[in-house]
Amino acid sequence: MSKKTQRAGAVATALMMIVTLFAVQGSGAAAQSEEFQALPMVAEAAPGELPVFEPAAQDDTLPRFVAEPVVQPLPEMADPADLPAESLRELVAEITIDEDMSRDLQCLAEAIYFEARGEPLAGQLAVARVIVNRTQSPLFPDDYCSVVSQPAQFSFVRNGRIPAAPVNSSAWRRAKAIARIAHQELWESEAQDALFFHATYVRPRWAQTKLARATIDSHVFYR
Repeated sequence: MSKKTQRAGAVATALMMIVTLFAVQGSGAAAQSEEFQALPMVAEAAPGELPVFEPAAQDDTLPRFVAEPVVQPLPEMADPADLPAESLRELVAEITIDEDMSRDLQCLAEAIYFEARGEPLAGQLAVARVIVNRTQSPLFPDDYCSVVSQPAQFSFVRNGRIPAAPVNSSAWRRAKAIARIAHQELWESEAQDALFFHATYVRPRWAQTKLARATIDSHVFYR
């Protein structure tokens, strides 16, 4: 074979390679162009700016997940405006007593029963108010059962145990009603901000350092 023939073959081979290369690149460019055109444009891009595209339409047949805050429903609390009682006694009679009240609220009712069941309703509410106030103070535990069962705080507590009240007595029903009234702050007490109290027939040493808030029947309440 002559050199001229060899050169012609080489040139032909090179031309074929070039044509093939441009064909492949052209098909890729065409595919990219089609993909580009498939994206809907919101606005024409100005020279030197990038085009703005709308997001692809979502298929309604697929599940969609929407980020929303999870809201836990708050327990229903009685509104004082919905209880048109003109006296604490009327309010006690109107309060609905749940048989399955929480253990913490039951501890509050038990403290009212054993500490003040012989007191007028205002005195029972004042005792309950002290216990509620203590749960809101950094000086005491933050739940009723722990406040009531603290050592040397309530004389009816023995070895940290709160005795069970007679569930069928009218005094127990009143104690449960007073507990709910105090817990939901449905009636204002004279001992509204008190943290301490004692019977009128004793004078503990700590009372000398406290400011007397009110005297209700046989108890004195202090800030």
